[in-house]
Amino acid sequence: MSGILEVRGKAAIPLVLDSPHSGHVFPDDFDAVVSEAELREGEDCYVDELYAGGPEIGAPLLAALWPRTYLDPNRHAGDVDLDLIEGSWPGEYRPSGKAKVGKALIWRTLEDGRPIYARKLSPEAVKKRIDAFHAPYHEKIKNILNETHARFGRVYHINCHSMRSVAGRQSEDREGSVRADLVLGDRDGTTCDPKFTEFVRAALAGMGYQVKVNDPYKGVELVRAYSDPKAGRHSLQIEISKRLYMDEATLRKSAGFAGLQKNLSGLLKEIKAFI
Repeated sequence: MSGILEVRGKAAIPLVLDSPHSGHVFPDDFDAVVSEAELREGEDCYVDELYAGGPEIGAPLLAALWPRTYLDPNRHAGDVDLDLIEGSWPGEYRPSGKAKVGKALIWRTLEDGRPIYARKLSPEAVKKRIDAFHAPYHEKIKNILNETHARFGRVYHINCHSMRSVAGRQSEDREGSVRADLVLGDRDGTTCDPKFTEFVRAALAGMGYQVKVNDPYKGVELVRAYSDPKAGRHSLQIEISKRLYMDEATLRKSAGFAGLQKNLSGLLKEIKAFI
């Protein structure tokens, strides 16, 4: 497990962070017909680094080290793309609708619609990825959240992402739409106390950022699966526009990286006080 994910820091406060899409260690059996550079288009580049202030204040951060195009841990294990699988799928099937744009558990296409593979994948190959990557990630985040909740009687979970600054061809919002600086997702108020969402929104807006809530992203599996606000389990997704901190063409950090990292560290300190 140590080679596919990393936990930074230990829980000293009831706050847990996870970055499921910032990895780019490519497994040997990927067998894609497009380049690694192209496969990184779906990567939440440097997001784990942006939240480095979390472990410093006692909020552990879990990061996946493999690319999301290989397998997306922010999907249910049953969210398989039947068009990518050779023959019939013998396992659990729980579609989210992401397969229609090629972005289910295992990505079938890039943002521009080009196929990632020259052939379909066997059910055995898909099951192997689920067992070796998806299951360990979910087991680890569940354990961290459970242990933190048991210790403090509550836990606040920030699911950390970044997004294209402008909607692409296969995006859920209209192609060409310019997105806000940050988007908070709580699945329409169901995954955390709305007061927490509003606190985070107001804190970021107070820093001068344009912030939207549940538009266009509401949060997916990692905020859905382990949240239960009535039981003191709160999960909030935060999407950051890549234009704030990187060059989307070269995937390099921009001059804005340090300032954004500092502001996110400030946000986490404010959250620490809030909780």
